[in-house]
Amino acid sequence: HRYSPLKGNWLKIFEPIVEYLKLQVRFNLKTRSVEIRTCKDTVDIQNLQKAADFVRAFILGFEVEDALALVRLDDIFLDSFQVTDVKMLKGDHLARAVGRVAGKGGTTKYTVENVTKTRIVLADSKIHILGSYQNIAIARRAICNLIMGSPPNKVYGTLRSVAARF
Repeated sequence: HRYSPLKGNWLKIFEPIVEYLKLQVRFNLKTRSVEIRTCKDTVDIQNLQKAADFVRAFILGFEVEDALALVRLDDIFLDSFQVTDVKMLKGDHLARAVGRVAGKGGTTKYTVENVTKTRIVLADSKIHILGSYQNIAIARRAICNLIMGSPPNKVYGTLRSVAARF
């Protein structure tokens, strides 16, 4: 489902993998997959995993600039979970829970992102969080509280008190 953005941003995805990580990359049109391999210039074999995480982050819905943090920094991680993992919800109840996480016009999501210094993607009932391990844990707890039914202003208060400690 992210085929068009992948084609549109191919140069932005392609350049860091080839220039910075010294890997070979191609987009296989038949299988619709991105193939990454090492070459004689590759310095560290861990770069292969970094490149795979970078492409996966983009495919999940993160901006190229945000996904690049996975390549440049070592302590950046990607965490994914479903709303139904937190609480079994169906139909309108599930839609309302996702709506609480997003907030009016995305305000709740942006507030959680800014306070915890993470990036969050809401893809239907899946939630993807990009950031440092500690910040992901804080953001995930806030999102789980929202899914469980806490009002956003109560979650903001707990976020501020937790963020003040760090």
